[in-house]
Amino acid sequence: MLVGHNPGLEMLLLHLSNKPIDNPADGKLLPTATLARLTIPDDWSQLQAGCAEVISIIRPGSLQEKFPYPAPHGNELRDRPAYYYSQSSVIPYRIHRGELQILVILSSKKKHFVVPKGIQEPGLSPRESAAQEAWEEAGIEGEVGDTALGSYRYQKWGATCTVKVYPMRVTREIPEHEWEESHRGRQWVTPKQAAKRLKQAELAPLVEALAKQLGALSET
Repeated sequence: MLVGHNPGLEMLLLHLSNKPIDNPADGKLLPTATLARLTIPDDWSQLQAGCAEVISIIRPGSLQEKFPYPAPHGNELRDRPAYYYSQSSVIPYRIHRGELQILVILSSKKKHFVVPKGIQEPGLSPRESAAQEAWEEAGIEGEVGDTALGSYRYQKWGATCTVKVYPMRVTREIPEHEWEESHRGRQWVTPKQAAKRLKQAELAPLVEALAKQLGALSET
């Protein structure tokens, strides 16, 4: 695949194609965000002029503004691709001096407290996506539980997003210079403090459920 706008990519496409490619009326073969799909030899050492077959050239203007849901031929149209509406999150915790603590972070705009959450990326399980968000947003590593504490829904991008929430035992806090989003800041608080501070009200009972699950541990 080649994604345009660099003139050098246009030259590369023309060089590789085994057939002449007609320029459109505006004279731009690969304007910004145009996608060219082509097949090439498996062995890249065999790349040479005319070795590729152009399958398609897709311009942004030819695409509809909304995305079909829940599948490519779905009747509903949404503002974002279908996978955007399946999300996962973690409630990070540790046992510190015999007490259960929950890690909270600031939202990207520093307006309220949240826990790591994000889109379930294609190719990743909900747990794997949640662990990735924890690394990026909170700068932590740990063990994500096999079973979700629960889920909640909220409105975004013109439809409903569903978020699966997992417990995560934190084993390492990444130094700030390695943390991608260190501007957020992070705080360890008690479960009661977390339940009060977190913006998403649906997280409060999940924090309480986690505290009950770990109650025996937090007393040792």
